[in-house]
Amino acid sequence: MKRLLSLVGVTALLAFTGCTSMSDSASSSGTSLAGTSLAGTSWQLVSFTSSDDAIGVIKPSSADQYTVSFGTDGTAALKFDCNRGSGTWQASPSGDGGSLTFGPIGTTRMMCPPGPLDARLPRDTEFVRTYRLVDGQLNLNLMADGGTYSWARVTP
Repeated sequence: MKRLLSLVGVTALLAFTGCTSMSDSASSSGTSLAGTSLAGTSWQLVSFTSSDDAIGVIKPSSADQYTVSFGTDGTAALKFDCNRGSGTWQASPSGDGGSLTFGPIGTTRMMCPPGPLDARLPRDTEFVRTYRLVDGQLNLNLMADGGTYSWARVTP
């Protein structure tokens, strides 16, 4: 119980710090989140491609099983099968992509039926470092060639 309370406190502190630093860096660089190509968009996961051949390509069971929405205010809303997550995001666009990082993501912990990416995707959000928009898909690349998550845009 003591560990859980400590974890909640640290997560809240990091989320607050992440929001503060994101606003400060966005205003100091002269680039607002609303000017990025990800702000205000929503995506659903198509596949995860690992750089490890033993893992290969993993696809979700259904198209809407995993989603991410990038708010214009720097917040992110995620769906991990039957669980939900929220946190912050920050991007620095460059050409057809750029750098992208997520702040701490708070998630629910419901007992979902086993899915192909239930444990991997929530864990990997902290390792996203870059993104590219290719042929209408959003590719989120993990650090150190950890793999690529490919997403299709959800139209409102």
